[in-house]
Amino acid sequence: MTQPPAGDPTGPAHLPPAGRSAQPSTPAAPAVDHDPSVQAPNSGHPPYPQQVPPGRRGALLASITLVAVLLLCAGGGVAAFLTLRNTESGEGAPDPSVAVDDFLTAIYQDRDAVKAAEMVCTAARDQDKIRAKVAEVEKYVSTYQSPRFRWDTPTVDNETGDRATVTTTVTVTTADEKIADQDLRFTVIRKTGWWVCEVG
Repeated sequence: MTQPPAGDPTGPAHLPPAGRSAQPSTPAAPAVDHDPSVQAPNSGHPPYPQQVPPGRRGALLASITLVAVLLLCAGGGVAAFLTLRNTESGEGAPDPSVAVDDFLTAIYQDRDAVKAAEMVCTAARDQDKIRAKVAEVEKYVSTYQSPRFRWDTPTVDNETGDRATVTTTVTVTTADEKIADQDLRFTVIRKTGWWVCEVG
């Protein structure tokens, strides 16, 4: 009877002779399993890349998804802020000429920078410039004898949709009969009402 060749998967490579029990043979050198996560010391080769265990992949994907959602929410918050930043609070004036008249009253008669700022659109609302204009008028008042400021009824020269151009002439008269005129052109826009946006 022929025996299967060595290394055949049908049986062991060496069979003991018939009738004798198998003798323990000398142990062979232990087989070394090569674990890719264990690096041989000073082997001179780069380490094997470590793979993420299957249990941690879910946590990693959840973390990436959470970061993406947070970035989208933050981006949406910034977009909402930029959109709402240009909205006007309050009602504005009922028409362009009233907006200009109220603005001139706040600057030249009331000399109230806060009140004047409430009539300016948010895109042009610069508190420092408005305070500087009020300070200029107050300096004029303190320099000249009893100056009086008046202006013609503001005239709407051009109105297209939500934008209008309004003109008027501001006249200052002093007690010693000095008179000065200044022609002004305003750009007025409509959002929740009419707001002064530019003076030229």
